[in-house]
Amino acid sequence: MAFEVRRVGYVLKRYPRYSETFIVNEILAHEAAGLEVEIFALRPPNDQHFQDAISRVRARVNYLPSEGLKASDLWAEIEQTSEVLPGLWTALKVARGEDVCDLYQAVRLAREVKLKGIDHLHAHFATVATSVARLAARFAQLPYTFTAHAKDIFHHSVQPAEMRRKLKEAAAVLTVSDFNRAYLQRTYGPAAARVERIYNGLELERFPYQAPLERPSRIVAVGRLVEKKGFADLIEACAILASRDCRFECHIIGVGPLESQLQAQIERAGLQAQVQLLGPRPQREVIDEVQSAAVLVAPCVVASDEDRDGLPTVLLEAMALGTPCISTDVTGIPEVIRDGETGLLVPQRNPLALSTAIVQMLSQPAHRAKLAEQARRLIETHFDSHRNAAQLRAIFQQAAGERKWWEVRERPPLHPLLLSPQEVA
Repeated sequence: MAFEVRRVGYVLKRYPRYSETFIVNEILAHEAAGLEVEIFALRPPNDQHFQDAISRVRARVNYLPSEGLKASDLWAEIEQTSEVLPGLWTALKVARGEDVCDLYQAVRLAREVKLKGIDHLHAHFATVATSVARLAARFAQLPYTFTAHAKDIFHHSVQPAEMRRKLKEAAAVLTVSDFNRAYLQRTYGPAAARVERIYNGLELERFPYQAPLERPSRIVAVGRLVEKKGFADLIEACAILASRDCRFECHIIGVGPLESQLQAQIERAGLQAQVQLLGPRPQREVIDEVQSAAVLVAPCVVASDEDRDGLPTVLLEAMALGTPCISTDVTGIPEVIRDGETGLLVPQRNPLALSTAIVQMLSQPAHRAKLAEQARRLIETHFDSHRNAAQLRAIFQQAAGERKWWEVRERPPLHPLLLSPQEVA
């Protein structure tokens, strides 16, 4: 009789995080299907605001100690955990060269998953969460998987040797776009041969569709106020619109380190009456803002540190809600924003092209309604969180069937790839 995965430990750097609704959606879909989830956070939350969907997550959250650790704490933790995992001392050789805090948390996590009866570990982001999950899985002799997103793939701080090791040793590796998968396979060769793509999903029932025929001339943008979101280009595009006497208003929702810089840009351009930085908002308010706008703009760019978005969740949400989108030709975005079919696509860092696309959306209600209808159809096909989480659970289940999974180097893919949106008629 095949082993059944009943309890999965999610390993996250911080939980909860305001911007990581995709993780919450995934956990909620697992819980709705009857999978027990336990969350292990490596750091406490540092956001000031949280999305309301977090209140519906039933999973217990365990915060692993991370501050003020001493060498004696590590040795004490190893001694205590070795009573539960007798092979720990031998397994510690795989941690040679690892960060001491990561090692401490991995040993603690290994003990927790053993005592709590966790069957599988899954980490989000290929950085510290995966580092800790990888070691803990070896110590507890469990399979682990991880999902790679964007900064953890493209940022200049990514260490190729470490990434290659994580790709090779995981029972399965997921990423959120075909672009990401191709990049990983091109960059890491055979180590990334088994990377699979599962898109981030939405709870579609929480994003009801409304046709965008009767909307005010309002532009909305949502995201952290950081370089890769491209909001400076949006403000410059708004300045072009104002110079052409175009009537509009623009609401930018989010918080981040560039807030004062963006506000200064707005004031220099004399756009205070048209462009507002609204700060963070609960998801219900974000939904209302997006669904009352004529267009959502996500002017994403490749940042100076090589960071970039994988596939912004706000695009998926807007497309589900019936708000037509304009975005850029960055990473996986063209997989969902097909120019002239499910939205409008412009080159990154091109405010003039962005302003032209905005005028088109604001001035052609029938066209934007057609784009919105086709966009919703695409979201229903590929971005339902319940279906996509079911694909992930199937991977968890197949990984659990492997013995000594960390010693296997060449295996067929664990799960068939989903069709890309371009393959859907």
